[in-house]
Amino acid sequence: MIPYRDTIPTRYTPWMTWTLIVLNLAAYVYAETLSQQDLYYFLNLHGLVPARYTNPEWAARVGFPVGDYTPFVSSMFIHGGALHLVLNLWLLWIFGDNVEDRMGSVRFLAFYLLCGLTAGIVHVYTNAHSNIPTIGASGAIAGVMGAYYFLFPYARVVIWMFFLPWFVEVPAIAFLGIWVMIQLYKVTVGLPSDEPFADVAWFGHLGGFIAGMLSYRLFLLAGRKDDSYYRSHST
Repeated sequence: MIPYRDTIPTRYTPWMTWTLIVLNLAAYVYAETLSQQDLYYFLNLHGLVPARYTNPEWAARVGFPVGDYTPFVSSMFIHGGALHLVLNLWLLWIFGDNVEDRMGSVRFLAFYLLCGLTAGIVHVYTNAHSNIPTIGASGAIAGVMGAYYFLFPYARVVIWMFFLPWFVEVPAIAFLGIWVMIQLYKVTVGLPSDEPFADVAWFGHLGGFIAGMLSYRLFLLAGRKDDSYYRSHST
């Protein structure tokens, strides 16, 4: 199932959501202009390589800059392909504008980065020996989805059943609940069985989602809570 849109309109222009989308697009376009060799170095220098931080002797031996933690942020803006990029930015487009509505642009950016950083830390901890660069905004967007889960309990998501020619409207908490169950399945069954997509940062996704659930209240902007407005536009 693929989400098409949600039923909650925004009250304020989501400038930061749009900015994040543009930055991700710009990073992707830049990466596409690189040669294969330059792209390899770009992904390893700016992607998140767990062993770079858990095995500093190895990192120094292969030439990683010492004490450089910028990949925890830069990796959030790099994607491995057009499909990866589109899926992530589509989820950010659907859920990010509403969460930004309640936080304001500056607080939303801080929240987004916090969730992405948490996802990165969880990924490094759970994949300590990996020398594969991890890239993508999934962890930060998972945090946005975690906040949305609690902020908009009346929302519904219109999804496309991709083997059927129609759209179906489901409660947002059901859609997000299924998403969480998929992540849990992958980390408990999928990874040990070496299923396809075993190289995806599933633990990082869950870390970002939990960070969003636990911290979103700290970023809410006073004066932007109006449950009657959101409830009236949820169906």
